[in-house]
Amino acid sequence: MSLYSFGLEPISCHTWNKDRTQIAASPNNNVVNIYEKKGKDWIKIHELTEHSGRITGIDWAPESNRIVTCASDRNAYVWNLKEGVWKPTLVLVRINRAATCVKWSPMENKFALGSGARLISVCYFEKENDWWLSKHIKKSVYSTVLSLDWHPNNILLAAGSADLHCRVFSAYIKDIEDKPGPTAWGAKMPFGELLLDHKDCGGWVHSVSFSPSGDQLAWVAHNSSITVADAAKGKEVTQHTTKHLPLLSVIYVSPTDVVAAGHDCCPYQFTYKGPGDLQFLKKLDIPKQASKNSMSAMQHFLNLDKKATEEDTKELDTLHQNSIIQLCVVSGERAKVERFSSVGLDGAMVIWDFK
Repeated sequence: MSLYSFGLEPISCHTWNKDRTQIAASPNNNVVNIYEKKGKDWIKIHELTEHSGRITGIDWAPESNRIVTCASDRNAYVWNLKEGVWKPTLVLVRINRAATCVKWSPMENKFALGSGARLISVCYFEKENDWWLSKHIKKSVYSTVLSLDWHPNNILLAAGSADLHCRVFSAYIKDIEDKPGPTAWGAKMPFGELLLDHKDCGGWVHSVSFSPSGDQLAWVAHNSSITVADAAKGKEVTQHTTKHLPLLSVIYVSPTDVVAAGHDCCPYQFTYKGPGDLQFLKKLDIPKQASKNSMSAMQHFLNLDKKATEEDTKELDTLHQNSIIQLCVVSGERAKVERFSSVGLDGAMVIWDFK
């Protein structure tokens, strides 16, 4: 485990480049900073400043080396590195509310963008006019789209939203890709086809993640629950309500295990063995041992009076000192993650070694 601080501002989102030597992160404003690792420190090398609203999503495509950003100014930009400078291209997303999240597809030929306009924009590049176009998935989305994740087949798209639903759509665009084969989620896949609609998630769906095979979908909601839908077992849904504060981000780290983190400032590992069998495995943050200082009798009773505790502590015993906003895979495939990173409201990034 290693902890890096990027200042006092919260980090709202982050993403890595292909060889994990650079990180793009936004300090909760309209700027994306790109840092490069030099020795033990992260040095700022670029600043992406095209947006006028707060950045809500960043994703870095590993193969094509393009960055996509979206913000509350209702815009999205695709950034290309030309002669050492990141140049933005505006995307015609056609939304009238803030963009909330963005995600490249596995083949990097399109990306999905969620927004408060109650729709998902699936954007692709049109070579004739040299611009990024979008098609809208509007069917049965009744509130802000909060999270997105792509199926490994590059066609299916999972979306969690503030209407307490978790859905799986087809995002097949016939202009740019071949007709997809059948999956466990369904065989008919025209654009916008709804393949799963789970209604009672119990709260806003903060994060969604497909398993490495794409047959399972995990999500976390604001009622402190984590849920897995299993397409291989007839789309059966298994929910586990935790005793923790609500979780905000979830990722698959192996075919059966997921890691989730949120307002408890600490990542937790869960394992899914089949329908009805989703269990909490362990807490991944081992608390620091606080050294006991000698305390005067007066201080002892002041603490009892003010804080109802004898300890004189302001620090949490977790590495993050505030809520974890986002988790990201750092090394290893999704089927066998070796390291992952977390960023939070405390302006810190932690890289976790996963054994």
